[in-house]
Amino acid sequence: MSNYLKTKFQKILRLFLYIFIVFIATFSINLAAYPSVDVQAIQRLNPSGLFDTTPYGFSQVVTVPSTGKIVFVSGQFSGDLEGNVLGNTLEEQMHLSFQNLRTAIEAAGAKSEHVVQIRVLIVDYQEEDLILFQREIQELFGDALPVSTLIPVPRLALDDMLFEIEATLFIPEQ
Repeated sequence: MSNYLKTKFQKILRLFLYIFIVFIATFSINLAAYPSVDVQAIQRLNPSGLFDTTPYGFSQVVTVPSTGKIVFVSGQFSGDLEGNVLGNTLEEQMHLSFQNLRTAIEAAGAKSEHVVQIRVLIVDYQEEDLILFQREIQELFGDALPVSTLIPVPRLALDDMLFEIEATLFIPEQ
């Protein structure tokens, strides 16, 4: 990555971090007041009139109750703390991206069961890439599968990026 792009990307990351900190400071919740979260309030549905997507790692429909906290996690990639892309293969980048997603979920005071939607971008996607993806999905979500959209793309924000995943979470109020 050129120094110019790296500098720009780092400035953008700092700006997003600043916005995130301001958001958290403004809307912080005393998580100690919520010792346990009722994830049973989230329903994952695979209606009999639709294709069964559970073997592919996602639900067709997820419903959430009307009260709670909605969390949006921006696209996570296999980046380190300086914004460098780690991993040379899709498999390596996918695994590191899921680790970063776990970190973001925990930072929100949530668990993987609270993830209700994911959106995945894969550069030069091939159908056999689903095997790698399904392994990561199973490891993170188990049976609590979110709705999912996978979008093949020609490229991502940084030249070496091959994979990106964003998520929407719902944390029910107690």
